[in-house]
Amino acid sequence: METGRETGRISDSQGPSGACDVVTVPTRQGLEAVDILRRGAAEAVGPVLHDDGRDTLGFLVPPGTAAAWDVPGSTCTGTEERGAPVVPRTPARGPGWLLPPEETDPATDPAVLRAALGEAARLIEAADSCC
Repeated sequence: METGRETGRISDSQGPSGACDVVTVPTRQGLEAVDILRRGAAEAVGPVLHDDGRDTLGFLVPPGTAAAWDVPGSTCTGTEERGAPVVPRTPARGPGWLLPPEETDPATDPAVLRAALGEAARLIEAADSCC
């Protein structure tokens, strides 16, 4: 993956449009999922955006994932029509990289992400109902 200097546009050699879809989840669940993915296999997690202003994480997944995404508590936005997500290279506020593209695989496998998000939701529910 490369990040364009002028726009901060994420590009990827996958798919005809060269863009990834983005699965967005609340930060707490996303951080749990990142931990789960990294414990399982570090190569299982692709780039992850952190939007502090919206308190969300965005996982880059292969193009076309949005068409079949149905995980409660998350959304998947297709990028084929609107182009790749635009991210400032050094954001003062708003989206920034938790896991930058140059340090990860091109995209997170949607099936692996689905399982990790489910496990994260169960862990959070157990922690919140305890004590």
